[in-house]
Amino acid sequence: MPYIRRISARPFRLPLRGSLRWGAASEISALEHVLLEVELSDGALGRAEVPPRPTIYGETIGTVQAALDYLTPRLLGLEAEDTEAVHKVFRQFPNHLTLKGGLDIALWEARARSRGQELWQLWPPHHPRVRVSYILGIAEEAEMLADAQVAYQAGVRVFKVKVGRDLSGDLKRLSALKARFPEVALYADANETLSPQEAEAYLRRWAEAGLLYVEEPLPIAEVLARQKLCRAGILPLIADDSAFTLGDLWREIQLRTFDVLNIKPARSGYTQSLKMLALARQEGKRVMVGSQALSSFGAFQSALLAFQEGVTEPCELAFHLKAEGGFCAFPPLKDGWLYWEDLQSCGFDPQAFAAYALGLTAP
Repeated sequence: MPYIRRISARPFRLPLRGSLRWGAASEISALEHVLLEVELSDGALGRAEVPPRPTIYGETIGTVQAALDYLTPRLLGLEAEDTEAVHKVFRQFPNHLTLKGGLDIALWEARARSRGQELWQLWPPHHPRVRVSYILGIAEEAEMLADAQVAYQAGVRVFKVKVGRDLSGDLKRLSALKARFPEVALYADANETLSPQEAEAYLRRWAEAGLLYVEEPLPIAEVLARQKLCRAGILPLIADDSAFTLGDLWREIQLRTFDVLNIKPARSGYTQSLKMLALARQEGKRVMVGSQALSSFGAFQSALLAFQEGVTEPCELAFHLKAEGGFCAFPPLKDGWLYWEDLQSCGFDPQAFAAYALGLTAP
């Protein structure tokens, strides 16, 4: 059986057309991510994109590289098919979610190629197409509309709008979006910015504005308030920050705090994401797939899960449209939809990647 022979990390920087602002104070103007490579003893190579988010996961490019210094000697030599041994190493090293998620995805690709397959061949699609959404950050109205116009022209018909800093400003921007793009669907992401005292009033106004649902309106620590807000049924609630892991998801299911689960393979990997999807499906929860503000390559790898049974909602697979370039030819959207048959042509472009690479490290 092939074993893990090499793990390397290559940081890269991909500029954005404009800044993405969310939550109380978070902002990025470029994708400063890491490309992981896992090579097996038979030469099979798997890759994945790691998106460190200091304000969410406490990860940076530096911590990714330092964590690899720790994990690599514990993973080298393990049989690639021995997923239990690999995940035992992960469990004994808490946190570092996007690094471990990336390692898991890269291993899935390496194992597939070791068998003479590509990633897309591992999971036959349950449905032939997926509705795609695009993330609009907190911005002035003109900036937001210009960003939306680019995505709309690229085929997006669903927008996820960052909200929560200013109710009247939020409503004004939502109204402007509806006026400019009357046929699009909208939903909101509040990134835990509301208080229990104001949440119901905000959600009622957003419901009146025609939103589909709202993601994480309350701080995760406000468990009882989140439970109460979900029971109120004003708008369906999306679990994201409250369900980073399979264990988190099981807790939230028992607490009955959400209606829709946002699975982000970039932070939970394929192995855990598939288990989360199965659990959500078993419990009757709706599911979307999030791309964690990834390049077109990361969006492609996340998109593969969006075609699985149980994924029912628009999926965040268009953020790469905000990037100035990329190293994977993501297929075009067709009137708001991504089609499985188009996704199969995607792949990593090493020559294009070289333009964004910052250096090569091999722990």
